Amino acid sequence: MSSAFVRILRGRGGQVEVEGALDDLAAGILRRAGFMTFPTLSGQWIRLPFDMGEAWENQHASWAADMLTAARYPVELDPALRPSGISTASASAPRGEAAMTAQPPPPGHRRSH
Repeated sequence: MSSAFVRILRGRGGQVEVEGALDDLAAGILRRAGFMTFPTLSGQWIRLPFDMGEAWENQHASWAADMLTAARYPVELDPALRPSGISTASASAPRGEAAMTAQPPPPGHRRSH
């Protein structure tokens, strides 16, 4: 995992692209979220497909950022890419306590004393 920021932003041409140093895991996460990789003279260009609609682009960019964050990558997501109706305050609001339920032990499990 790299300590450099992964930036997901809307580029000059309106396309959603990724900047930053990526290892294989981060590249795989981005592929899973719908990003495509193209070789360039200076490295790689990673972007979402063109003409899928702004709502689709925002949803997939936000999904990629969430997955990268869950994998402990430092991510900067362009605020304009957040899906409509989700503010940063509500997205990061603390949740209530998780319900705890007792689960039976797996079959064949014996407690040692």
